[in-house]
Amino acid sequence: MKKILVVDDSRTVRQQVAAVLSQAGYQVVEASDGIEATEKIEANTDLAMVVCDVNMPRMNGIDMLELLKKDQRHADLSVLMLTTEGQPGPIQRAKQAGAKGWIVKPFAPDVILAAVRKIAGAP
Repeated sequence: MKKILVVDDSRTVRQQVAAVLSQAGYQVVEASDGIEATEKIEANTDLAMVVCDVNMPRMNGIDMLELLKKDQRHADLSVLMLTTEGQPGPIQRAKQAGAKGWIVKPFAPDVILAAVRKIAGAP
């Protein structure tokens, strides 16, 4: 079973994404911000990918992505951004940092599931 880390400061969004992915057969780990996400990444070396919000307290998603990609142990871990942010600046910064995709909230469950399957493969 492939394991996906879902990072969002909104418990509701985390639960919605986790429900979609769990029902599709993925195992889900959750984090509430970029700092907690980096801790979960260290503790879960078998992650297939990360689905991450951008705007979060303590450490935002793009800062977390940039930090992650600087670490050779995690440089190949795929990250999909899921955010209310639709401005070109953050999208470009995330792409430059290595994000594999960008989905704007609110999201349709089939859209996020299709993106996860494309990036991480079937569960």
